[in-house]
Amino acid sequence: MAEAIFAGGCFWCTEAVFRMVDGVSQVESGYIGGSVPNPTYKAVCSGSTGHAEAIRVTFDPAVVSLHDLLDMHFATHDATQLNRQGNDVGTQYRSAIFPLDDTQRAEAEAAIARAQADSTKPIVTTIEGPATWYPAEDYHKEYWDGEGQRNSYCMAVIPPKLAKLRKGYAARVKA
Repeated sequence: MAEAIFAGGCFWCTEAVFRMVDGVSQVESGYIGGSVPNPTYKAVCSGSTGHAEAIRVTFDPAVVSLHDLLDMHFATHDATQLNRQGNDVGTQYRSAIFPLDDTQRAEAEAAIARAQADSTKPIVTTIEGPATWYPAEDYHKEYWDGEGQRNSYCMAVIPPKLAKLRKGYAARVKA
């Protein structure tokens, strides 16, 4: 198994995408790239910690490659928006890749080049790290409506992301 860390907006919305990918065994939401140890959701949302909301993806490289995961990352978020994704605004919602070694850094650089070749706007995704990973707390009331349903924001954002994943990577989506 291998791991990769991506940031591209709301971590719950990004997490939903990668949970659908064949070969991905775990997706964990968390915080990375900031200056405050053990940040909280509230502190990160304030924009004062420097952390990005991110996901840590555990995957089987024999089933899905880092190359493909990076391409899926670019296909399911807007890498041309600086410090935002849609209505989520702030550095905590930046588009970033946090490589865990030099091989992942090279893969990230290549993925950015591929994304730029397909875009008429500049890709603003950063390559950051090394950095400490902090798992997010349990899901909050902002995410759940109290009856076990995702909130309306996530329900509005997640389906278009999943549609992009299914359109471009149908063979990679879990049955």
